Amino acid sequence: MSMSMNMKREHGALTDLLHSLQIDLQVAYRTQVTHEWQDYDFVPEYNKLYYILEGEGWVKSGDTELRPVQGDLCLLPAYVTQSYATLKNRPPYLKYWCHFTASIGPFDLFQWIGVPLAISVADREEMTALFKLLVGSYGNASVVARLREKSVLLEILSRYLEHVPIAILQHRSEDLKRIQFIQSYIDAHMESGLKVEDMAKAAHLHPNYFIAYFKKQFGVPPLKYISRRRADKAKILLSTTSLSIKDVADQTGFKETNHFAKFFRKETGQSPSEYRALHGR
Repeated sequence: MSMSMNMKREHGALTDLLHSLQIDLQVAYRTQVTHEWQDYDFVPEYNKLYYILEGEGWVKSGDTELRPVQGDLCLLPAYVTQSYATLKNRPPYLKYWCHFTASIGPFDLFQWIGVPLAISVADREEMTALFKLLVGSYGNASVVARLREKSVLLEILSRYLEHVPIAILQHRSEDLKRIQFIQSYIDAHMESGLKVEDMAKAAHLHPNYFIAYFKKQFGVPPLKYISRRRADKAKILLSTTSLSIKDVADQTGFKETNHFAKFFRKETGQSPSEYRALHGR
């Protein structure tokens, strides 16, 4: 396959991924750190953005160590071993920072794409204004603020990504095809009994390897993921249709309504009727 064809295929895969992007801000602040600012060899379940206003320090993501300076914007991806600390006898960072997730189904965007970990921001005044708005929105409890913080975070990420090369991480294209097949298989067979052996056979994998592969890609064992998908489908049916609880149970693979009700309460903390009352149209 030619280089251009391969790039076109990767671009198409990435475009498909972004259709289901769900972005959520967890925390955002402007902070003057102290010399106690340090942590080593931890693996966060969220992405981090640092926008450096002043000071010095170092951060490490995987095998890459950086010493970002004033005007640098750093993106530290989730699920990668990280460390950070100040530098001895040097002024510590004044920085804007945030933690966020960028989910595509059960995965994070930066589990799929590789990008440089830092850029030098050309328009620092504009980036400062964006982070100021992000921090202000995070500190506001209104519904509009929740919408605005997503919008601003997306804008910051867009400014970042438009200045760096983006590529599907090595081997991820084939993984993506297999994962999409597994998801489609689960959805298509949800009303019947889903067995790991049948899923492995459909994916052309040995059952033992399939379980290990599944957990690596989805973050949970197959049966736990199936429960999550069943709960998600039940939520949609309860909130957007007038189907009876029995019909919802049938469509999510439960022969007995009582069994479904116990399962749903365990997954959500609410009974099916309570969930419909709160979220139904």
